[in-house]
Amino acid sequence: MIRLALVLALLPGAAFAHTTGAAGWAGPEPWIAIPFGLGALIYAAGFIRLRRRTDHGRAELDRRGRIFALGLASLAVASLSPLHAASGRSFTAHMIEHELLMLAAAPLFVWSRPLGVMLWAFAPAARHGLAAIPRSRAGAGLWKLFTDPLLATVLQAAAIWIWHLPSLFDRALKHEGWHAAQHISFFVTALFFWSAMLGPRRSPWVSAFCLFFTSMVTGALGAFMALSESPWYGPYAALGLAAFGLSPAEDQQLAGLLMWVPGGLLHAVVAIAILAPHLRESSEARHG
Repeated sequence: MIRLALVLALLPGAAFAHTTGAAGWAGPEPWIAIPFGLGALIYAAGFIRLRRRTDHGRAELDRRGRIFALGLASLAVASLSPLHAASGRSFTAHMIEHELLMLAAAPLFVWSRPLGVMLWAFAPAARHGLAAIPRSRAGAGLWKLFTDPLLATVLQAAAIWIWHLPSLFDRALKHEGWHAAQHISFFVTALFFWSAMLGPRRSPWVSAFCLFFTSMVTGALGAFMALSESPWYGPYAALGLAAFGLSPAEDQQLAGLLMWVPGGLLHAVVAIAILAPHLRESSEARHG
């Protein structure tokens, strides 16, 4: 697993080195690559230091490291690869980018619980100071507020629907600052949502309800896109012919299907997985 940490540390450099490749791709934007690289380096440093100090918990630490690496890879594909440039030419590519951020990278990061590992990258005084922030009344209160299952579900649903309004989506396509704000809001609300769904204090029934609700909300938006016969977004429509030989309307329909079917299915599967042990226990109690 030390090799894993070294790979994580080298990923930012590899991302900056990719300055050519897909047509029109000049490499990742600094606003994406710099935070990505810092996060990867901090995790790698903390992982190496903590693993050297750990005797009995290495298997669990290694497992969490592998999950974090998968989340980091998902984030890299979404934001640092030619897919990011392709999203300016194809709504389908843009949808894949968003799905990777919200349905792969965010839940994997939450599942890996990386903050405790990352703290070990810092000197003891800084580590204790940073660890005290989430334990403070203000820090704990804000975290509890934004990871409340119902509020987190509403915030994520609102981010998805609002940013897919044609006026805002077109603005995000034309201006990099708005594009950054769009991606940050998607990713941050997804982190809140999955922290609420996968957290240790969750209610399985509330989590299942929120997951099914999210499946319906995102599925409805995807269905509207998939069933629409005319493109919603001006910059894509102006291209005339999107990537993969699709018309703008067909490109939007395919993107809508990706949001509707795989996205909705994932939320439903996670809800069932959360409920299954409790349903099994209830059945055994009744027949025991």
